[in-house]
Amino acid sequence: MATWESLLSQPDEEIIIPWLGGKKITRGARTWNLKRTPREFGWYRFAIDGSRRARLIGPAELDPDFEEGHPLVRGYIVGNRLIPDGARVPTPDKFAEETEQLYLVEEGLSRVERGYAARLSDNKLVFLSTEFGLGPEDAVIEAYQDRKASVADIPEVPPALDLAFRWMTRQRELEEERERRMEAERIRRVEMEAQRARMQEAVKMAGTGQGRRELARIDFKAAARAALSLTGAEFLDAVRVDANRMEVTYRFRYERLGCVVDRNTLQVLDAGVCLEDHRTGIKGDKWFTLESLPAVVGEAMDLGRLVIWRHG
Repeated sequence: MATWESLLSQPDEEIIIPWLGGKKITRGARTWNLKRTPREFGWYRFAIDGSRRARLIGPAELDPDFEEGHPLVRGYIVGNRLIPDGARVPTPDKFAEETEQLYLVEEGLSRVERGYAARLSDNKLVFLSTEFGLGPEDAVIEAYQDRKASVADIPEVPPALDLAFRWMTRQRELEEERERRMEAERIRRVEMEAQRARMQEAVKMAGTGQGRRELARIDFKAAARAALSLTGAEFLDAVRVDANRMEVTYRFRYERLGCVVDRNTLQVLDAGVCLEDHRTGIKGDKWFTLESLPAVVGEAMDLGRLVIWRHG
């Protein structure tokens, strides 16, 4: 007869089950509390005893007998999703509703594989195995590779496989869209960096006429501010008139003034003040640039002949 000492010394039983999170493990109707949890999802070997406690031993291979006592779900595996047999072919915005997340999927599976999973007590699906296809799988893969719009021309494609094709196609579209956005963002960053470098160089050269014109193509307001400052004028604002003209507002000798200039050359197109030679009728607006205009305005102020045109 076994003594109580011998019963206490009996070795723990070992089980292999999938761990998908939580402080407990379950097999059938039995549940054990974990002393220590694994660091990631996977198949593990646990030591269990009669006290409802389980001790983690370490990683394990998938238990081929695990499917016994668990409902099995068959269908098509695409990435980490299982498309069950009997799935419908929904509208594009309903794809996720006809697929389920599949845990512990074997590494190295093809783009779409036929297989089956076990339904756990918490309703999660854990991968068990792949299995032979029903026939049209290769043709569907070729249709995907050829970027066909549908598999309607392939005979005997079940709805679940049709959905797998649509799911793969949609995922490819999303991935390519993401790659296009990333490439566009990369190009934008490169262009911004190049523009920043040009601007820095132009700012260094803003003390020269050519430098200010280079700067105007990148930052017109900065170029206008630098040009006006040569004569002590204060830049106030600049508004685009059209693709080639800018209306500049500035302050000179306490007077608020405005003019229209070429956005690339800073050439004055409309001085905003009367620069007409009354003897010849010739307007002198275009004889000046944003650098020289305030000086001419200053001369008119000194002579008491300043006439300001108010635009609009």
